[in-house]
Amino acid sequence: MSDIPRIYAQPWADYELLDAGGGKKLERWGSIITIRPEVQAYFHSGKPFTEWREIAHWEFIEGKAQQGKWKCLKKNVPSEWTIRYHRLQFTLSLTKFKHIGLFPEQEANWRFIEEQISADERFLNLFAYTGAASCMARLKGADTFHVDSAKSTLNWAKRNMEESKLLNIKWVHEDALKFAAREVKRENRYKGIIMDPPAWGIGASGEKWKLEDKIDELMMTASSLLEDDGFLIMNTYSPTVDSDFLRELIDIYFPNKTSSISQLYMESKTEKTMYFGELVRVQ
Repeated sequence: MSDIPRIYAQPWADYELLDAGGGKKLERWGSIITIRPEVQAYFHSGKPFTEWREIAHWEFIEGKAQQGKWKCLKKNVPSEWTIRYHRLQFTLSLTKFKHIGLFPEQEANWRFIEEQISADERFLNLFAYTGAASCMARLKGADTFHVDSAKSTLNWAKRNMEESKLLNIKWVHEDALKFAAREVKRENRYKGIIMDPPAWGIGASGEKWKLEDKIDELMMTASSLLEDDGFLIMNTYSPTVDSDFLRELIDIYFPNKTSSISQLYMESKTEKTMYFGELVRVQ
């Protein structure tokens, strides 16, 4: 594991990882500071939790079935607010699953998309969540397709598009793999594809999803959709999908392209480093 290169997502004006440790992370989103559970923060925090709670506005308290509640630590604090990432603007909102609408470690991939995609090229975002990558591609003028199986998440992404003063992202409410397979049959191709598949989950029709069962088909389908000079980004968070397995899949489905496998990290202001999964890039 030590010989795998690391890519670090960077903080920006409206986001900082302030500290991490003890199974939690302390983050600043604009003017709002949150405390959330984090399984990768298995080390000691830089500062004691008592100091965290002195400055934090919200803390997520875990309950059952990976759900929980947010505890308000200050008076008159909004439960919904907006932050900016350069020219883009995103609405954040407290959810019962500890997420608030943005995965800041993806900043490393937003930068990559900004560098790689151009106006009028086709871009596909699978498992697209609230659409930060879609908004970045659309900002660059790409013909952008955003696919997610959750209707509520699609609506959230539409709001982010509107907040960012963008137009005409193409919304697809469907299982990502099923849509991609149909695109292959339609002989459609894309200059850029990003996939951030969950390790496990429930599909649009209630079917169970496990990444290790689907990743081979997912990579094969993506290889058929990618233009010859196109790029692919994929993040994986599943402990059963390691870098060796990913390298095997890349060698099978992208034998003639340049590729890299890295590990995605962020560093806190207290110099704690936190792991956010394996990162595949093919160009």
